[in-house]
Amino acid sequence: MTDRLDQLRARLQAARDAMEEEFEARRAAIRYRVEGARVVFEEDVLAAHRAARENLADFLRRTRPMVVLTAPVIYALVVPLAALDLCVTLYQRVCFPVYGIAPVRRREHVAIDRHHLAYLNGLQKLNCVYCGYANGVLSYAREIASRTEAYWCPIKHARRVPDPHERMAGFADYGDADGFSGETERQRRRLGSRGGPPPG
Repeated sequence: MTDRLDQLRARLQAARDAMEEEFEARRAAIRYRVEGARVVFEEDVLAAHRAARENLADFLRRTRPMVVLTAPVIYALVVPLAALDLCVTLYQRVCFPVYGIAPVRRREHVAIDRHHLAYLNGLQKLNCVYCGYANGVLSYAREIASRTEAYWCPIKHARRVPDPHERMAGFADYGDADGFSGETERQRRRLGSRGGPPPG
């Protein structure tokens, strides 16, 4: 059973690697490069982006009124998202050293870079900053939670979970009382240096 799971995890990782190679090929086709924290487009591409930018007034004119009315509901979520960001950061700084778990690097999850795209108007850029922050914080919190779960409760669920985190595949099977303590120790060792790679 474990060999089969290991094979499936390896195939999943190979698929992720292939996707990243495809993303890299597309980056080259769009003609930009990343220099440190900066994204640099070739000058003619940048000029085409500026020419493609939709005027803010035109953008707002074609936006449905109900979309405009729901915007405050969307943006109000920035408050609980910021609170979550702060709380999980404090949690891991206080607890992870005690448990011997390496901290999660927030910058690896929160990516805010789309606002540099010249073909976006000001409102579209603001939307992109918000989405990058919101999804990044949720990814960051999920990684902290997955490391916590791996430390305290590395047991698979009895029922199917639609999108389990990567560590779940290496957890002890539900109902495997004999395997639980051994798997708990294995998971804790994996979490030591860098939060440990997901098993596999």
